[in-house]
Parts: sequence; C-alpha cells; structure tokens
Amino acid sequence: MFESPRTPNTPTAGPAPGVLTSLLDLLPTMDTAGLDEADLIDVLATAEAAKNALSGLQARAAVALDAAVRTRHLAEGLPAEKAGAGVHTQVALARSESPHAGHRLVGMAQAVVNEMPHAHHSLATGRLSEWRATLLVQETACLDAEQRRQVDEQLLADPSVLEGVGTRALVARARKLAYAASPSAVVDRARRAVKDRRVSLRPAPDTMSILSGLLPVAQGVSVLKALTMEADRLVGIGDGRSRGQIMADTLVERLTGRASAAAVPVAIQLVMTDRTLFQGDGEPAFLPGYGVIPAQVARDLIRRAGGLRTPGTSTGGADDLPAPQQLAWLRRLYTAPETGELVAMDSRTRIFPAGLARFIETRDQCCRSPWCDAPVRHHDHVLGWAAGGRTTAANSAGLCAECNYSKEAPGWRTETVTGARHTTVVTTPTGHHYRSQAPPLPGDTS
Repeated sequence: MFESPRTPNTPTAGPAPGVLTSLLDLLPTMDTAGLDEADLIDVLATAEAAKNALSGLQARAAVALDAAVRTRHLAEGLPAEKAGAGVHTQVALARSESPHAGHRLVGMAQAVVNEMPHAHHSLATGRLSEWRATLLVQETACLDAEQRRQVDEQLLADPSVLEGVGTRALVARARKLAYAASPSAVVDRARRAVKDRRVSLRPAPDTMSILSGLLPVAQGVSVLKALTMEADRLVGIGDGRSRGQIMADTLVERLTGRASAAAVPVAIQLVMTDRTLFQGDGEPAFLPGYGVIPAQVARDLIRRAGGLRTPGTSTGGADDLPAPQQLAWLRRLYTAPETGELVAMDSRTRIFPAGLARFIETRDQCCRSPWCDAPVRHHDHVLGWAAGGRTTAANSAGLCAECNYSKEAPGWRTETVTGARHTTVVTTPTGHHYRSQAPPLPGDTS
C-alpha cells in the first residue's frame, strides 16, 4: 500500500486557489526523463494519492458552497425548499461535468464529509478514490445518518482494510454491512428500485451502439435466457451466424416485429449535405442520439429506408433479407455559406412551434449547457419571454430539463454573443462565465 508522504490531519490555512494554481503551473514542468524504474513507480503512486486527496478537497469545497448558497438564498427570502437551487450545476460547470454528474458529486460530498468521517479521511489522505467513495455512498444511501456512520466505522476505521482490496470486494463488504445495519431499509430500497427501470442508448465505435436496459433482476435474467435459448436453437440447426449475432438480431426482431436488416419506420433525423446524399461526397453525416457517421453508412441508411439496394452487391447473411418498400422523407435545411449556421426561423408565439423546435434540435444536437450531452427536452428562450425575448432561432437554446430548471435559480444569466455559429454565454451567481457554441453540422468548414 502506498503511504502518503504527508497526512493532513487539520486544514491548511492560506489561499487554496492560489496554491492550486501554482501547482498547476508547476506540473507541466516536471520531467520524468532520466528517472529510474523505482522513481517512476513512486511518481505514479504519489500522483494517484494526490488525485484522491484533491478529490477530498473538492468534496469539502462543494459542501461549503452548498451551505453558503443556502444561507444566502434564505437571507434573500427564498422558500426553504428552493434554497440551494443551482449549486449542483455550478459544481458541474466548475468541474467540466454534466449537471447529472453534478448531482452525484454534491450528494457524494455531503454524505462523505458530513456522515462518513473515516471515508473522508481515507479520501483526504489519498487512500480512497473518488469513485470508490461514491460507490460506498450509494451502498449506504438507504440508511439514516447514524446507521451510515456505523457502517463507515466498521468498514474503514482501520485504514489497512483498503490494502489490496478490489472495488467489487469493497462494495460487497459495504453492502453486507448495510444489510446488517438495517435489513428492512435495504429490502425497501430494492423494492423501490423497480421504478427506476429504463432503457438507454449510447454510441460505440465503428457506427455501432450499445442498447442498455435497467430491469428488475428476474426480468433481466428472463430476457437473457430467452435470447440465449433462441441462439442455441439456431446454432444447433446450422445457422451461419455467431451466437452473439443471433442474440442481437433476435432482440431487434422481437422488439420491432421486423427482420433485423429491414428498415424500421422511426424518424431518426439524419443530417447530411446534399453533396453527400446525391454526389457521393465524403463529408460525414450526423445522426442525433449517436453522433458523426461515415458518408457511405448514411447513404446506406437512406437506401434501406427506401427499400433500395446497391446494384451488384451482396453482404451475405441477414443483410440480404428482402427490404420492404418504405418512404425516405427529405427535409431541406439551408446553412449560411460564410458561417455554416442554419438559416434563422422565428415565431410570434411563446411556445416554439414544431418546425422551429425541430430546427433547434437539429442545430444544437444535444443540450447546449457546457459539458452536458443529454438529449434536448426543452426549447428555451435565451432571453426570457417575460423579459421581452422573442421566439426565434437566434434567441433559442435546446436544453435538457435539468439545465433549463437550473438557469431559473437566482443569479443566473444567459445571453447570446457573436460567434461563428450560434453562441451563448452562461454567467453563474459567482460571476464565472461559460461559453457554449452550437456544434458544427455536416458541410460546416468554419
């Protein structure tokens, strides 16, 4: 186990931001050339402990920020239930994270600093990583404060317990202790967790995607068993596909009612230039919910949507199944040649009409808050309607619900500024500024 050369038992006095800035200036000048193997291992271990200790400092700063904002909000007359609004977003922006991650970071910080003194000490002295601390917080989330302290004492009072223990084993110990502290709380939590079931999609390399389902354990096992049995059956009768391919194809077929190679009649808002579509240009396309895809892959999607197949080609296997005749609808959007920005649209109503809403979603692609990759759920006025803001493309921003609600907290301001593409600047209650620019679209050379 690496021993930290300095164990800070008491907070260090002095201007912490200035000290950290000096450290950031110093780190790039440190050279590892010429160090022997033992010294390089010491650098790796010391740097890892320093990262963990800095995470402890961030946790204390987040808790102090939350307390300061709540105190200010109450002094300003805000209702108690609204005090502290926007803190998690400020923490997320400062750490270049999404607001969703900001919730997790602030929650972890409050639990560790206020209710888990041994975990906090292990984090502050570099023995425990922020991620492992987060997992311990999650495993004890169903307990009250006293029960959580009890688990913390049993698990981490002896720092040597972390030596050589993997993350999965550490979490298993915490789970066991949590159950011993309050069996009913753990059981109730498991029952309530059913309401969190969901399905999500995230990009994977090579224009693939990962479809995930968070399901109750019995349903998850049942789904996997059904796919496995079908794969075993088809492999047994000589199907040429691998078991993994059969399971993936069966999942698509049973969910959509169509062969896996057939076009699924769902609007996907594929964005591409006319040169890519009609002239074989190599400019990549953009697929909302996934990201950039190669030009040829985009053209293949269009051909399949229309039931077309490139003459003289055969891919073999499931890809040669007959494709039903579908319609591929094309909607023309024009960009300014100088900037690549979509041509503006506006409306006289407060609510963004469907056409303008689609325009905003195409331009912004995902939530426009810095570092937030969530899907667009709200079409927001940058300058509020009540303050005279118009329902126009220029005065709009696609936001997720979380970010839209956060900007309504006292002291937040968003404004549009001049930029190569649609650009906004978010100003937080502390006066920090964060710039957001609409991502480039296919054909944008700016």
